[in-house]
Amino acid sequence: MITSYAIYVTFAFLGGALVLNLWRLVVGPENLERLLALDTLYVNAIAIFITVGIVLDSTMFFEAALLIAMMGFLGTVAFAKYFLRGDIIE
Repeated sequence: MITSYAIYVTFAFLGGALVLNLWRLVVGPENLERLLALDTLYVNAIAIFITVGIVLDSTMFFEAALLIAMMGFLGTVAFAKYFLRGDIIE
């Protein structure tokens, strides 16, 4: 019984974090803050996928979280390189 409450609280906190990240992504005054919000959005999406995988007892969600983590890392590196140097491929 207590685990179901913990799952609901976890989803509520992760949903609140997603909303705050989306707000910072849209409103952020500088591009680097938007990049940081996008990176944090990836991390929260990974946490949601892992939580859903635990609730449904399915390994498919863990594999999806791994793919999101890899694509999020590559995207963050590409954006950071673009903001620092002006191009991605040298």
